[in-house]
Amino acid sequence: MRHAALLGGKRIRPLLVYATGTLFGIDEAALDAPAAAVELIHAYSLVHDDLPAMDDDALRRGQPTVHVAFDEATAILAGDALQSLAFSQLAEAGFDAGARIAMVRELAIAAGASGMCGGQALDIEATGRGGEIALAELERLHALKTGALLRASVRLGAIAGNADPIARTVLDNYAEALGLAFQIRDDLLDVEGDSATLGKTAGKDQAQNKATFPALIGVEASRERLRRLGDDMREALSAFGENASALDTLGRRVIERDR
Repeated sequence: MRHAALLGGKRIRPLLVYATGTLFGIDEAALDAPAAAVELIHAYSLVHDDLPAMDDDALRRGQPTVHVAFDEATAILAGDALQSLAFSQLAEAGFDAGARIAMVRELAIAAGASGMCGGQALDIEATGRGGEIALAELERLHALKTGALLRASVRLGAIAGNADPIARTVLDNYAEALGLAFQIRDDLLDVEGDSATLGKTAGKDQAQNKATFPALIGVEASRERLRRLGDDMREALSAFGENASALDTLGRRVIERDR
């Protein structure tokens, strides 16, 4: 579990929890539990994603994947335990019962069949089809697999801050653009990056003929779509003015990252 969760990473999801919660005046320390919870869910998903039955990858965050460093059975159990730990963190968070229940529900939906697991199932089904699937199908796949947990990260911060419905809608618009931008950048890095910088195996998507944005619409069109999504994020955050500078910074980091 420590190997999976503590060996680095971008920590974009917990940073989104902090950036959103502090937007509504919540102290950073109070956000530790939901921030940790969403990162634990992400770590569990990577452990299982790397398994031979899934992507069969040997490198993650510049280190051997859990099933390589230990064994496959240990990796499955470590992933399961990370997921359980995430929800125990939320159950013990320092918010009222209503907020804690809302956070548990939000994270459970994002991690399950209507979110990350459902998206992973679609990704497995699309593997080998490369550029053959429809653009709307690819966008739905990634809205579930990647976007749902990123949106949940923002929503956890909004729940902590007792944000009103209008603010939550604006933040959802930001998060949906962020989620798609994150995946497009990921797809581009698989084409343009190298394993040493990425900390994971470069070129794996193309080798497996996976459904990606560069495979479907090309590299240049993917870059243009990424630029437009950056505009969408900034437009959504304009409702909060300078108070949303941390969320704006994270949006730019997602678009400009090199790993």
